[in-house]
Amino acid sequence: MGVRYLILSDLHANLEALDAVLAAAADGWDQVLVLGDLVGYGADPNAVVERIRSLNPAAVIRGNHDKASCGLDDGEHFNHIARFAAVWTEQHLTPDNRTYLRGLPAGPTAIDARLEICHGAPFDEDHYIFDAADAQHAFEATQRSVCLFGHTHLPVVFGGSGAQVTAAVPDRDLHSLTLEADSRYLINPGSVGQPRDRDPRAAFGVYSTAGTFIFRRVDYDVAGAQRRISASGLPQSLANRLSIGR
Repeated sequence: MGVRYLILSDLHANLEALDAVLAAAADGWDQVLVLGDLVGYGADPNAVVERIRSLNPAAVIRGNHDKASCGLDDGEHFNHIARFAAVWTEQHLTPDNRTYLRGLPAGPTAIDARLEICHGAPFDEDHYIFDAADAQHAFEATQRSVCLFGHTHLPVVFGGSGAQVTAAVPDRDLHSLTLEADSRYLINPGSVGQPRDRDPRAAFGVYSTAGTFIFRRVDYDVAGAQRRISASGLPQSLANRLSIGR
């Protein structure tokens, strides 16, 4: 069976989504890997950080919203809503959780001889991998045959063999991918806390060292997460977008 890693990315302080993922994945993993953006946008940054810390992950790397929310980055490249949320998050983080976020490493991080993780891309933690051209650039920078990434909030797998790059969007419910030993892969599990593929369900993955990756989706209490955002003073648009997965 190999070691099973629960893959979480782009949680964005959405406690309802994270708890639904952990319930759905119960007993189906051995260790946890977090691909960045624990906070930002959502109303529960402290609870989400503390929940992740309690899982004792094998590795956690920082995302751009983690940096902006703990004072490592000024968020000047964010739009005004994202920047407002980052400032709000920094004001609401406990000192201990702010210190934790400040200590998170930048990717890429090697997990074993085959697997590495990053937030944006292996050559730039803030770069978005959207298409085959981005993926080709990323493949040129990878040190392992499988690289897991986040940042775009879009589930996708890019496969590389030689100079050719192929892309595939996983099925919406449960999609199992067999990882061939002689191929390379860039895999985004999608976002736990703010999906952007027009599917509001929380997205996550399970990677096995036996050579498989399973994409998963799970319903969660979207209305509850929206109420928390509305009551917090964060922009209402951050609540509205959760119900449409955008």
